[in-house]
Formats: sequence, C-alpha cells, structure tokens
Amino acid sequence: MSDPDPNDTFAQARARHDELARRLRDARYRYDVLSAPPMTDAEYDARFRELEALEAAHPELVTASSPTQRVGSPPAGAFPPFTHLQPMLSLDNAFSSEELAAWAQRVARRLAAATGAAADEEQAQAADAPPMGYVCELKIDGVAINLVYRDGVLATAATRGNGEVGEDVTAQVLTIDDIPYRLTVEDPPAVLEVRGEVYYPLADFDAMNAERIEQGEAAFMNPRNAASGALRQKDPEVTRQRPLAVWCHGIGQLEGLAFDRHAQALDWLDAAGLPVAPETEVVHDLDAISVFVQRATERRHDVGYEIDGVVVKVDDLRQRELLGFTARAPRWAIAYKLPPVEQQTRLRAIEVNVGRTGKATPYAVLDPVLVAGTTITYATLHNELQVQAKDVRVGDTVIVRRAGDVIPEVVGPVLAERPEHAEPWSMPADCPFCGEPLVRPEGEANHLCENVDCPNRLRESLTHLAGRGALDIEGLGEQTVDLLLAEGLVADLADIFRLHEHREALLGLEKWGAKRVDNLLAGIEAGRTRPLDRVLVALNIRHLGPTYAKLLARALPSLQAIRDADPETLEAIDGIGPIIARAVHSWFATPRNAQLVDDLVALGVTADAEVAPGDADVDPDLLAGWTVVVTGTLEGFTREEAKEALEVRGAKVTGSVSGRTSLVVAGADPGSKRDKAASLGVPIADEAGLRRLLEHGELLDVPAGDRESP
Repeated sequence: MSDPDPNDTFAQARARHDELARRLRDARYRYDVLSAPPMTDAEYDARFRELEALEAAHPELVTASSPTQRVGSPPAGAFPPFTHLQPMLSLDNAFSSEELAAWAQRVARRLAAATGAAADEEQAQAADAPPMGYVCELKIDGVAINLVYRDGVLATAATRGNGEVGEDVTAQVLTIDDIPYRLTVEDPPAVLEVRGEVYYPLADFDAMNAERIEQGEAAFMNPRNAASGALRQKDPEVTRQRPLAVWCHGIGQLEGLAFDRHAQALDWLDAAGLPVAPETEVVHDLDAISVFVQRATERRHDVGYEIDGVVVKVDDLRQRELLGFTARAPRWAIAYKLPPVEQQTRLRAIEVNVGRTGKATPYAVLDPVLVAGTTITYATLHNELQVQAKDVRVGDTVIVRRAGDVIPEVVGPVLAERPEHAEPWSMPADCPFCGEPLVRPEGEANHLCENVDCPNRLRESLTHLAGRGALDIEGLGEQTVDLLLAEGLVADLADIFRLHEHREALLGLEKWGAKRVDNLLAGIEAGRTRPLDRVLVALNIRHLGPTYAKLLARALPSLQAIRDADPETLEAIDGIGPIIARAVHSWFATPRNAQLVDDLVALGVTADAEVAPGDADVDPDLLAGWTVVVTGTLEGFTREEAKEALEVRGAKVTGSVSGRTSLVVAGADPGSKRDKAASLGVPIADEAGLRRLLEHGELLDVPAGDRESP
C-alpha cells in the first residue's frame, strides 16, 4: 500500500478548516448578536479546539479572519457603534486540571524569561519581587458589558461587539439598578473603563419563564439569552421591566488613578459603588486554585446566577505587562470551564403525562445523555404551544438543558441535523390514561383531562396530598401510593383517612410489619390536623399554590365559606386574580369534588382556619411594597414561619438578592446572599431587626448602603 499523498492530506485539512471556521463564525454571530445560538457551548468549544489543532498542525491555514484570531462578532447595527478605549479580548480555556496546571507553568516560564531578559535591572527586580498571586473569579454566563465613566459619571455603556467596536446601549444599561450613574468616591479618575457581565438572576428567570409558559408564550432559551435580549431592546422601558443585574470584574482604560494589583482594583470598584461578586478570592498557588475550582463546581447552583466556569487571573499588574497577549486573549488569564448544563442528544419520542390537576404535559424521551453530572433520559416540553414554538420533532437532534434543581428541558432542535421526514408534533386527542378527551380551554396554553377519576390524576393527587407542602404524611410516598392503588385500598383522596379501618389488610401486605403500618396510620392522623391553607393545597386545585392558599384561608377562614363564595367574592380578595378565582370556584362547583370535601370534613380533616395569637390585629399593609429575602438559620422562626409572618403583613418574600430587594434578614450561616446584599447596599437585619420590623414596620440601626428601604 502506498503512502498517502501529502497534498491530499493538506487539502482535506484545508476543507475541514474552512468548514469549521464558517460554522464557528456563524455560531458566534448568532450567539453575540441574535441571542439564538445554533449549538451548545460544549459543541462550540469542541469545534474551536479542533480548529486550533488543525492550525497548529498546518500554520499556513491561519488567517486574520479565523475564529482563533478574532473576538466576538461585528455589531449588528441596531444601536450606534462605540469603539472601546481598550479592546475587550476573549479568554483561553482549560477543560481539565492538567490544562490548568500547564497554563500556570507557561505563566511561570514566561515571567522567568521576561525577568531574565529585561534590559532594565530595576524593572527585572520589580517583576521578580512580588510573590505569585492569582485572583479566582466565578465566570458569569452573561453578556459582556463595557462601562465608561468620565469624571465619575457614566458616559457610555457598550456591548462587546467584535472586541474593538461594540454597540452603545447606555439608555438600556441605566435602567439596571446595580449600575450607579455616579461613582460614590471622592476625586474619581478622569477616565475609567469597567468590564463586567450583565446577567439574569435565576429565580427571576425561572419565574418569568413559568409565567410565559402558562400564558402560551415562548419560553426564553436560557438566562444568558434572556439577558442579551433584554439589553438589546430599543425601548429602555422594556429593559427596565426585566430584573437584570451586573457583576464587574475588571478595568480597561484608566486615567488619573493607578493600581498595583487586580484585587486592589476590585476593592476600589466595590468602594466606588460598582457591584463585585463576593465569591472572588485571592490565592497563591495551583493547589488553592484547584480548591476554588472544586468548590465552584460543587456549589455552582447556590449563587443565584448562572456560571459556566472559573476565571483565573494573575493578580500583579506588572507581571501582566510582562506576560502580554496573543491575538485574541491575554496570556495572564484563563477560563476553567465547568461541565456544561446543555448537551445534544436524539429525541426518540414525545409522550404525554397527566398531572394531579388534569394538566396534560408533553415530555421528551431521549437517548440518555450526561448533562452537568446527571444522566438525562426525559425532559419537559411544557405544552403543545411550546413544542410548536420550538419546532422540535421526533428524530431531531435536540439541545437539552439542566441547571440546578430545574427539571431538564428541551431547549430546541439542531435544524442542520433534522431527519428528512421528521413531522411536526401535535397533542393527542384523548388522555393516554383514561381515554377521555383532552381539551384546551379558551385563552389557556395547556390541555386538560377533565376526568376527575382519571387513574393517573388520582395517583399524582395522592402523592401530592402527602407531600411536605400539603398534609406532610410521613410514610405515604410514591411506592406506597402505587401499592395502595394496586391493592384497591384507596379510590380517592378521602380513602387515605379511612385506612385505619383496613389495618388488617395493611398488615397482610408483603414485607409490611406492624411498625410500618402504625407509622403510616400515625402520619395520616397528623395530616388530618394540618392548617386549612395546606388542606387547600392538598385538594389539587389548578393554579392554587401555597401562597395563594394562605391568602384564601385568611380571607375566608373555612372550607364552607370558600365553597360558598362566587367568583366575584374570590377575586375581590387582595392577591387573588380572576384566573385563580375561576379555578377555585369551578373546582368546588364540580359535584365529584364537592362530595370529596364533604367526605374529608366528615373524616375530621381541618375545615376551619385557626387565627394565630396576635395575627387578628395584624395590619395586612404594614409591609406593603417591601421585598425581603430570608437567609441563614433563625432561632425563633423556621424559614417558613418567617416568610409567613412577612407575607401576612404584605411583604413579598423572594429567594434571590437584587437591587430591588428592600431587606435581607440574615440568621446564622447566611451564605452568599448576605455578602451580595452588602455589595449592593441592601439593608441587612438580624432576628431582632426582623421582630421589630414585624411589630412596627420599620428598621432600627440596620446597616445599609446608599439606598433607603421603603
């Protein structure tokens, strides 16, 4: 066999190089400008590394237009162009501890060589004198932003663009609470160019998407795309309605001020009123970097915003000068990439589940794929309108996403890999569990199985009734529910409270002993006395979650009063809108449900609300307009009790800290939320402060920034 022709080998490499470059340029443009990436970050990284390998093997393939030599994408022209005072470069990536160690070794070698070759002996000594230091920062998966302050006043805010020229989005950025218009320091520098990332807090992103899905609107692909889209709204008022936030992580051009170290610059930015992520840390060796990376990997979903890596930077700014830059990235920094929260796999089928309220939800059956450390086989598709909006079809290669505790979902298809005969999907006409018709009420996005005796509705309802947010019946999990149904011991929710009549039958179940039976019956007995609002949650009424159930139970403190109320009476309750009012009235008006309520009351389940001591005299508007975050451990309250006490007085209790937060109540071990509150100037109260707030509606001696609480 003859050796391969070198000309043929090079031709193949050139063809592959051209294909990769074209696809990467297109992906970069769609990511940066259109906020609609055609591939996952992991696939982009893999193709980019393949391109780098081709260019390393064939240096003659390198051109000025290669993605390896360029940063970002040209501005789209929707906003005025802005030339950055200093280029906004990209970062090289590391995907393993070995690659991270190799980078650190290159840094050390270059510094040693630069110091030894320095012409100026004083410069050589200065470069060699400081101990090696690194700054470790969480890599925010957001939208790069450049803020230019002149004499302490924000003059321009611009996107990255192609690294040299971005788009002027100053009007949009000024709507973000985190970004000060005027720096809070005396004698600010004449020119200050600040680099940061605009991001969407995860709690706000999840709430927004849930609302959009419920209303039949297309859900946003991910927090990064949502932030990019919000920032690119021509009308700044639209941007203002999106709770964007910012972390600042670096400085470009600087005139009238100087720093020796990056960490020193970050401290100054924080003192000047600019938000700096509290998780940032200075370390002095590779082992400490590895510890930071490991901690970030384990806690990546605890910080309230999405991260996709750790950025490691040389701290000493003189050392940075010696290290310099490549065509697209600084040699003094690297991004260690965490396992991606998005991957690609094949969509094998679309099935439908029917939940406890009758909602029919399509879900994807996938070729198993590892996403963020978890093997995913099933992923939600929400409803028929979302399937159609995303245009996912059986046989497609799809992007699957799993971030934190969020249920895995299909983000969208990879259209370039769609099979030729893939057909659009539509909701089946009948329920797959009971055969009754599936209907989509006018003006709603979801199909329903209206058969209250649908076997899967019953199974899901029983499991929900026993959950912690409802009657919290210990021992009544999914497997026990399935067994009770299979043995014919329960046929509706009320039968749970008749199980004491079937103790002998329970004792006869395989592997069930007296202790297990008695524990289950004791758990059921305890569940019988849960508060009225939790009984309402256990009834599986559409749209009625714990918060609204509490509002309903306070206003109408008995099951009888609630079932007697017409929709107008229900809607008049503060916080109960027309959708919930109609759902509650319709549920109680259904004869089968009315009989269930009669049975539950006859079996001793709580039918009236108890008024806690002092609650009868509480002003429901005392804390109206307050947005409060509770974090850490309180001695005199559980987290749920503190939340309820605040909500009774009209406050909104959320899970994430932002510029819109009025107060953070911090108990023991509060974690990063307290740090973020401090960095944003949000008032922080201890338990004594919380008690004063609940009693008087005001704070006393509470540390705060430059903002006032309501």
